[in-house]
Amino acid sequence: MSKKVNKLVVKIGTSSLTYPNGKLNLRQIKNLTEVCTNLQSSGVEVIIVSSGAIGAGIGKLGINHKPTQLDMKQATAAIGQAFLIQLYQKYFSEYGQLCAQVLLTNDVFSDTNKRENVTRTLKTLHDLGVIPIINENDTVSTDEINGKQFSDNDNLSAIVGVITEADMLVLLSDVDGLYVKENGVLTNKIVPLVHKLNGTIKSYVDSSKSKLGNGGMKTKLDAVKYVLNHDIDAVICNSKHMDYIYDCVERKSTGKYTYFTKEVSK
Repeated sequence: MSKKVNKLVVKIGTSSLTYPNGKLNLRQIKNLTEVCTNLQSSGVEVIIVSSGAIGAGIGKLGINHKPTQLDMKQATAAIGQAFLIQLYQKYFSEYGQLCAQVLLTNDVFSDTNKRENVTRTLKTLHDLGVIPIINENDTVSTDEINGKQFSDNDNLSAIVGVITEADMLVLLSDVDGLYVKENGVLTNKIVPLVHKLNGTIKSYVDSSKSKLGNGGMKTKLDAVKYVLNHDIDAVICNSKHMDYIYDCVERKSTGKYTYFTKEVSK
């Protein structure tokens, strides 16, 4: 694991950005912006894929449940996305780091011209020293909020990693990583290093989802599989420990998170 990580995609989910009552966890956003600014300053190109628009909207509207009607989901996402990007700008600005909002729909990746436009825009932002913050455009595309396409942005982050030729994808979650299952029961033992997504590893997957998000461990492993097939390493890490990202970038398997790589340690 000696190759330097020059380009990093960090995905953070709704459950990592919000409290159980739906309101945004400002400390999480601040910690993420600090780590990403440090990495960017060190020469690592950072791209953030951030969920949380609907969760942020729920908090702003003062409700404590995820909307079920499509029009209410879209309206909540519109309110929340504006507030979410405002907070990212606020905290990044404290570190002198510029950020940019990039909202995508899934047709971007099936349309060659649109995909090239997105890739070119992201490259230009990098050249300008700006960190892109990517989310699906929930007010236009209904795929993600209906749980069809990007699965709480896990798959979106994997696709972004591939089209930008990233070196690593870090999936920040509300769990420490992939846990070992013994006799059909999940333990608190983390799988530290995975070289192949075999039947044993897949059997450890817990299909449960968070209250506010759409994703789960299955969607994370789907994202991991996708990037591994393109020779991109992946990590599932607890968002409560943002500083672990530094170790991830140094390609350290510390046992505090699950590191996925095709490269076999010597």
